Amino acid sequence: VQLVESGGGLVQPGGSLRLSCKASGMIFTIYDMDWYRQNPGKQRELVGRITTGFTTTYAESVKGRFTISRDNAKNTVYLQMNRLKPEDTAVYYCNPRYTEWWGQGTQVTVSS
Repeated sequence: VQLVESGGGLVQPGGSLRLSCKASGMIFTIYDMDWYRQNPGKQRELVGRITTGFTTTYAESVKGRFTISRDNAKNTVYLQMNRLKPEDTAVYYCNPRYTEWWGQGTQVTVSS
């Protein structure tokens, strides 16, 4: 299994980024897909989830600002992040639910 996150970068507060996570070596359509984030020395935090039925749930801290979507034809899950805040700074990872499969993550830095 390979998970490749991309789309991170440096953005000013209030800006937007769209992260992508492309999966291979797994049957993408049978997994709920989670987005997590982590800062050094802190626990990984669940940002949100999209189920196989396209139902989405979000952490309270990002609700109304972040949107998760998936394209099963491309084996890809997306995280649209709007109105970014400095506290959103972290490495972002995607994860098929109930697995220990992880990619390398993509760094998001929100700073002026």
